[in-house]
Amino acid sequence: MDTALSLPSLPPPRLPALADRAQAGGKGLGLGDGQSWHARTAVRSDIDESKVDPAKRAQIRKAADDFENVFVSQMLGHMFDGVEVDETFGGGHGEEMFRSLLTEQYAKQVNHRGGFGIADQVYRELLRAQEGSHG
Repeated sequence: MDTALSLPSLPPPRLPALADRAQAGGKGLGLGDGQSWHARTAVRSDIDESKVDPAKRAQIRKAADDFENVFVSQMLGHMFDGVEVDETFGGGHGEEMFRSLLTEQYAKQVNHRGGFGIADQVYRELLRAQEGSHG
C-alpha cells in the first residue's frame, strides 16, 4: 500500500527574464549607472510640463524624491524598532544613536533602486498644483 501523497503536477513558475523586465520599464533591475530611477522615467500624465520652468521642475523633482526618502526611512525605522541590538558585535548607545542614520541610508538605496513610486505621484501632484497656480 502506497501512502505517498500524490499532488497534481504544476508547471514551474515563470520568472520574467531580464529583457522582459527591462521592456516593462527597468524597475527592479538594479541599474547602477549613478542616476536615480526617477531620472530615467518620464512622467506619464495629462500635465503639460512645458508650462513649468525647468529649474522649477528640478526643484519639484528633488522635493518629491526627498519626500519618498523620508517616508521610506520612517517605514524602515519602525521596522528596525523590533530588532534587538546584538550585544556580541555591537550594541550600546552608539548603535542606538546611529541606527536612524543607517535606516536613512537604506531608504536612499531603496529609492535609488526604484523606490515605491511615491515620488512620481508626489511629483505629478506638485506639477499639477504648480500648473494650476500659474494658469
